Amino acid sequence: MAVPPTYADLGKSAKDIFNKGYGFGLVKLDVKTKSASGVEFKTSGSSNVDTSKVTGTLETKYKWAEYGLTFTEKWTTENTLGTEICVEDQITKGLKLTFDTTFSPNTGKKSGKVKTAYKREYLNAGVDVDLDFAGPTIHGAAVAGYEGWLAGYQMTFDTAKSRMSHSNFAVGYKTGDFQLHTNVNDGSEFCGSIYQKVNDNLETAVNLAWTAGSNGTRFGIAAKYQLDSSASISAKVNNASLVGIGYTQTLRPGMKLLLSALVDGKNINAGGHKLGLGLELEA
Repeated sequence: MAVPPTYADLGKSAKDIFNKGYGFGLVKLDVKTKSASGVEFKTSGSSNVDTSKVTGTLETKYKWAEYGLTFTEKWTTENTLGTEICVEDQITKGLKLTFDTTFSPNTGKKSGKVKTAYKREYLNAGVDVDLDFAGPTIHGAAVAGYEGWLAGYQMTFDTAKSRMSHSNFAVGYKTGDFQLHTNVNDGSEFCGSIYQKVNDNLETAVNLAWTAGSNGTRFGIAAKYQLDSSASISAKVNNASLVGIGYTQTLRPGMKLLLSALVDGKNINAGGHKLGLGLELEA
């Protein structure tokens, strides 16, 4: 088996069917460019239709492949500055070290995080440490895989309070066109998802979730259909009768249009439905 995914990416195929291709209540523009010297620029802006709030980010990334280094700078309209330095496959193959800092000039608030990740055949593990003067918070996760089977554990330990704040388990099975994922979060939330690629054009997904102490089970079904080489349509519905529809059209190479709508099936005549418009440009 190849390198298993990270804990956060377990069940990713099903999550993508439910999340990608939708942008309810937003008008969004994403632009990606790359200079001749290899510097990558990513600009993103969105406007919330309900609140009229506009947010944006600007990110620059430079890779020094010879030394396995990646430098990333990020600025947001919240006036937060972020810097990330990453070195990969230098100390030993499969090891990735990252130092991530953020700074807000308005408030003077600073934060930092040191991340380590190691991957090889059958194993993908990582430990992140949030640097805090009150006491660092340690996040750890590991996933083991063998012949399609996956098992993972994720935890968060708060050193300031000397206690485990999160403890999650996951088990899954993955083949080329089928994925099954189940997880238990903090012993109280039970989730599961199924992904299936029916054929080259159709992908489907189902998710389920139940929280201890509640009576209802949350569930949803979703599908994505590739109409042709440049267009696809997505649809999803959940037990709350919320129906989402998305349409993606590649207008030309490097230009993609996304349209989406969310309809409340229980209150069709009451209004409150949401529309979304997105445009992605890449050069």
